[in-house]
Amino acid sequence: MAETLRERIERLLPRVSKPARYTGGEWNAVVKDHSKVELKVAWTFPDAYEVGMSHLGSLIMYHQINRRDDACCERAYAPWTDMEAAMRAEGIPLFTLESWTPVGEFDIIAFPLLYELTYTNLLTCLDLAGVPLLAADRTADHPLVIAGGPCAFNCEPLAPFLDVAVLGDGEEVIHEILDTYKAWKNEGRKDRKDLLLRMARITGCYVPAFYEVSYNPDGTIREYRPTEPGVPAVVDRATVKDLDAVDFPTRPVVPNTQIVFDRAQVEVFRGCTRGCRFCHAGYITRPVRERSPEIVQRLAREIVQNTGYSELSLVSLSTADYTDVRQTVSRLSDELQCQGVNVTLPSTRVDAFSVALADAVSKVRKGSITLAPEGGSARIRRVINKTVSDRDIREAMRAAFRSGYRAVKLYFILGLPTETDADLEAIAEKGHWALEIAEEELGRQEARKVRVTISVSVFVPKPHTPFQFEPQVTLAEARRRQQYIKRFLKDRRIEYKYHEADVSHIEALLSLGDRRVAPAILRAWQMGARFDGWNEHFDYKLWLRACEEAGVDIAFYTYRKKGYGERFAWDHLSPGIDRDWLIDDHRRAMAEQEVEDCRWENCETCGVCMKYNVLPTLKPAGFVGENDIAVADSPG
Repeated sequence: MAETLRERIERLLPRVSKPARYTGGEWNAVVKDHSKVELKVAWTFPDAYEVGMSHLGSLIMYHQINRRDDACCERAYAPWTDMEAAMRAEGIPLFTLESWTPVGEFDIIAFPLLYELTYTNLLTCLDLAGVPLLAADRTADHPLVIAGGPCAFNCEPLAPFLDVAVLGDGEEVIHEILDTYKAWKNEGRKDRKDLLLRMARITGCYVPAFYEVSYNPDGTIREYRPTEPGVPAVVDRATVKDLDAVDFPTRPVVPNTQIVFDRAQVEVFRGCTRGCRFCHAGYITRPVRERSPEIVQRLAREIVQNTGYSELSLVSLSTADYTDVRQTVSRLSDELQCQGVNVTLPSTRVDAFSVALADAVSKVRKGSITLAPEGGSARIRRVINKTVSDRDIREAMRAAFRSGYRAVKLYFILGLPTETDADLEAIAEKGHWALEIAEEELGRQEARKVRVTISVSVFVPKPHTPFQFEPQVTLAEARRRQQYIKRFLKDRRIEYKYHEADVSHIEALLSLGDRRVAPAILRAWQMGARFDGWNEHFDYKLWLRACEEAGVDIAFYTYRKKGYGERFAWDHLSPGIDRDWLIDDHRRAMAEQEVEDCRWENCETCGVCMKYNVLPTLKPAGFVGENDIAVADSPG
């Protein structure tokens, strides 16, 4: 009797690392009878299981699709290199964890794109699924390949491989995508181009095949032009206007093995208008839309009850800015500590931190706390619009030690525009401040137990930000600056970590590239590039060879300062930010001028609110539904 696919997979598991990545059967996983649904979606995360299972957006979309009676959503993850080799040797296709079904048998394969260095893993997943890598080679019998997430706002380096890229909030658009596919399927799925034309007319859906690119003699982009009637010249993002109205998962899948963020999560708000000029996520998710505190608390209770997690994280781009953060955290901590559940926040803005908040998030256990000044000096923080003072940083450290923390992590970015060696010295200075304040607050003996971590990443210019016009520092200069900081960190209580500069260089290429970069991605994958975001697998020399063979000049994309009049590969993929406003804000950065947060101060007319008819929405306790508080005097 022939082995089933499941039996063949199970034979492999004793031979690979972390076999729990591939077994499925997790608590709260949704398993449906395929014969009773009309649509099958393989949610395929292009990274390891422990990374993908930590992604809240994937849990949200899994829930959104599976709550439909006519659809099922099952999960697949990029297999680790040992598992990929074993699968290829045994002829085993990429499969889903819920039913161990080949991914190639699903109607839609959906990829979340969170990080540019997962692009080669996306190709691995398609290849293992038996799906042609190039969209142009797919027929009506192949799955529809879609991708969403932050990187979709410049998906041009992946353009030849994607059928559809989804811009913006997935909950707002996924059901229209499924309904459109269902109608096409029920009509006999005769013409794939017809399906793509239907998708291209959905707000938030970009079909790369329907756009033609022309270039100037100097290699810059001249024009992106739609090639089919009814296809928009500029693709607008899909935007959720009221988070309270969105169904949030309270029975998320609980992993069988340890993952990166092994905790329950509740999203308290979406978007950020702090205006940190390096922050891609902040600019593509504007404006702020808060979830009501009462709903946050209800969701938290249900998730803890349905999962058994001992840690609950209130997540957003800047959770300490949540209108009711102190009261919400305090109430949840009081309620959940008797169950042994710790309430935590992501890395904390140093100007929003307080002793009360620190106490509230640490009633059960005190681990380490992460503060993110980003820039070492007050001057560079003005350039990047990180509106915190040296005093704010010192007081945040003081509050942390008073509240019982003995491990403080400080996060900075190296290579920011206009950065000098004095700004680098100021990074090291902050580590010494932490030790000095620990001695003041705890005494010399207790302060010996304190550990400070300084973590430094290399600046990568991102699309749709004021710094999209800026070059990245050269590889040699980035390495020099990393070592320069190290010279000032001699105390053994300070651990210094820095992100490898060559990794950031390829990230910049993929962030700023256009569809001419796609052949380099394909060549790198063919040469063995896998899990490029993992230090043990990233091979810079391999990428250099791939780019050379594909005729891609990395420096053209990464080391070149761009003019205000230059056309970018992402200009037709709109998050709603007005380009002229980005130019003005870049000028303000060069003049070291700060911009206030529009959720509390005057509107800066970035253009998002007017374009999408949505306002910054703040929800203090007691305001739910029709009583929502909106910042109604912000027209832009």
